[in-house]
Amino acid sequence: MSHANARLTPAGRLILVQRIATGRPPAHVAAEMGVSRACAYKWWNRWKADGKAGLVDRSSRAHSHPRRTPACLETQIRISRHLSRRGPVAIGAHLSVPASTVGRVLRRHSTPLLAACDPVTGQVIRASRRSAHRYEHDRPGSLIHVDVKKLGRIPDGGGWRAHGRGTRPAARRRLGYDYVHAAVDDHSRLAYAEILGDEKGATCAGFLTRAAAFYAGHGISIERVITDNAKNYRISRDFAAAAEAIGATRKFIRPHCPWTNGKVERFNRTLGAEWAYSRVFASNDDRAALLPTWLNHYNLNRPHLGIGGRSPISRVNNAVGQYT
Repeated sequence: MSHANARLTPAGRLILVQRIATGRPPAHVAAEMGVSRACAYKWWNRWKADGKAGLVDRSSRAHSHPRRTPACLETQIRISRHLSRRGPVAIGAHLSVPASTVGRVLRRHSTPLLAACDPVTGQVIRASRRSAHRYEHDRPGSLIHVDVKKLGRIPDGGGWRAHGRGTRPAARRRLGYDYVHAAVDDHSRLAYAEILGDEKGATCAGFLTRAAAFYAGHGISIERVITDNAKNYRISRDFAAAAEAIGATRKFIRPHCPWTNGKVERFNRTLGAEWAYSRVFASNDDRAALLPTWLNHYNLNRPHLGIGGRSPISRVNNAVGQYT
């Protein structure tokens, strides 16, 4: 889609019709604007008929679809799928319909994949991605994604990455886990993370309070916080009180749909690849000491493809300047 203020988007069309409205010939105005006379007359006629609303792009979808699969045949396809629990090829052969047509009909009616259904009852038993449309809030702080990533602690002298899977020096069992609490701003992707000893409600509440202070230092006020449905978030009184104290509304993902919290889930993957497993560490302290340095790189210098190759802090600065 072109820029909203580019030539002959609604802003350019308004200029065109305003010039014609002064009494100038449409052909002369069309030449000035670099468009054809037919184009100028089209927008002029739409302006006369509908006013400013007529300058908005209209859907290119046809008003009628004479070659669309008949409704009765679509119903037969859906019934056949429900009763036989077979794929488009088998259903198409049974109804003498191309398999591609069967597939389009099933997709049009959001029929779940066979792989997600019980083979006996046909009921959906596996999570399938329903929120296929990418979303992004329009300003920093409007939504903060929060999650916890567990990492096995590294023994002194290095773990299996340093010495292999066999016997290694200072080998110890049950070293436990580091719990990396992370928060990511939905709009800018500005991230904050801490390594803590557990993921209890009180710990999560303290992390949220410190994360709010971090974002406040960048001119961002947290309005909403989204998490998964773990007890340390959903039923913890400490976490609820911390969210209330910073003036944030709590939101929770749809059950079994972790992609709803996808921005922090993707951050966890990046964090693992570029920090936690980026090199062979000699100790757990060495890995922990590198986290602040990596976070600064992530926020200040690292290009983020989700925001057009810019760094999170550059988007924060632009947005904060816009809303202040």
